[in-house]
Amino acid sequence: MRLDKYICDNTSLTRSLATKAIKSGRIKVNHKKAKSGSDKIQPDCDSVFFDGQVIQPQPHNRYYMMHKPEGVVCANSDGAHALVFDLMSQELNADKLHTVGRLDKDTTGLLLITDDGQWSHQITSPKHHQQKVYRAWLAEPLIKHAEQQVEQGILLKDELKPTLPAQLERISDTQVLLTINEGRYHQVKRMFAAMGNRVVKLHRHSIGGVTLDAQLAPGEYRMLSDDEVQALSK
Repeated sequence: MRLDKYICDNTSLTRSLATKAIKSGRIKVNHKKAKSGSDKIQPDCDSVFFDGQVIQPQPHNRYYMMHKPEGVVCANSDGAHALVFDLMSQELNADKLHTVGRLDKDTTGLLLITDDGQWSHQITSPKHHQQKVYRAWLAEPLIKHAEQQVEQGILLKDELKPTLPAQLERISDTQVLLTINEGRYHQVKRMFAAMGNRVVKLHRHSIGGVTLDAQLAPGEYRMLSDDEVQALSK
């Protein structure tokens, strides 16, 4: 592997900054000053140092869960709003991460974040029908027989096919748990709109077999365990 690529993959340095660090003598390989970014290294055998600190190889792929707070958007750039990635600024190469699907700015709860495009596609692809559970607070009391309508499928505005069968659990007349098996645009809000209601607050509780960690406060995140990564890969 090229030395400059190894540095860029495992630090926050860009290729040009890595080149400058090498030229200024700040990079050493096995305690000897590096000469060029094109130098070849063996990551399993060689030790690379930046200002005397060893550069540790990062995991090939990273998988996180975040308790998304209200008011931040699921994007890598947005001139008008705070980003979920602003909450991860201390992570190396945070610009290489992406959210697995999106939650609206005002929606809270479980958000998955990774740099593994294939893994995220498995979760978001309509073919896989990953189950998602939401807690919704409604503006008006829920209509009678809403559970049956959700189970049968609801035709959303401007669509030709009804939603897949879903499950609705009535906590109170204005608070429910909704389990869906697809991810259409603003689906939860549009389902209740089709029943003459409005969602005033929405929180995602789980995706597939992974539930939001109750120890995570809004804005906090952690790495997924291997079991959680595998559960979402099925």
